[in-house]
Amino acid sequence: MDAATLTTPAVLILLGPPGAGKGTQARMLEDQFGLVQLSTGDLLRAAVAAGTPAGKQAKAVMEAGDLVSDEIVIAILRDRLAEPDCAKGVILDGFPRTTVQAEALDTLLSESGQRINAAISLEVEDAEMVTRISGRYTCGGCGEGYHDTFKQPAQAGKCDKCGGTEMKRRADDNAETVASRLEAYHAQTAPLIAYYDGHGVLQRIDAMGGIDEIAQGLATIVKGAMA
Repeated sequence: MDAATLTTPAVLILLGPPGAGKGTQARMLEDQFGLVQLSTGDLLRAAVAAGTPAGKQAKAVMEAGDLVSDEIVIAILRDRLAEPDCAKGVILDGFPRTTVQAEALDTLLSESGQRINAAISLEVEDAEMVTRISGRYTCGGCGEGYHDTFKQPAQAGKCDKCGGTEMKRRADDNAETVASRLEAYHAQTAPLIAYYDGHGVLQRIDAMGGIDEIAQGLATIVKGAMA
């Protein structure tokens, strides 16, 4: 069965540490299956810009310097899932982050007869991820990405795409910070892995290979989840 014949839109969750390639893979899944990637940050910004009731609540909270509550995020997500472009399904990136949020999401989805079709964990090796992330940099002119080991420009210091010579590195893309972020990710996500494993929807995929190889594995999982 393909996405077009689903009676209810599919809901997929991508789990993975920073640098695991969630964004890249989500965009590929969008193109292949007609899904829509939804990240918490994008949802909040769009709701605030649109001036929805939940967006106005979020704006007030953020302007006060506080964290947006789970209730507000769920309300914003409820509005977004009802929009026409989500008819085939969505990929959630960055939400849920806790089991409390996962339970709230299950409740929200049940209102429309939906469920989590698959929670896909992109599995990585921490040591390799430190090398992968700490070596990356971008062209300051066009944003083209490069890496000390895996993708250097043809001419050192000069962008292959636009010819720019200003290269930038994120301040937090250093070995110590990356290692700390990975440690925090594992601590926060371990309960979610157990939660979705217990609900029978967890899928694991080796995310240490090439982009196309990972994409093929993900496509197989998504096809099965949407069947």
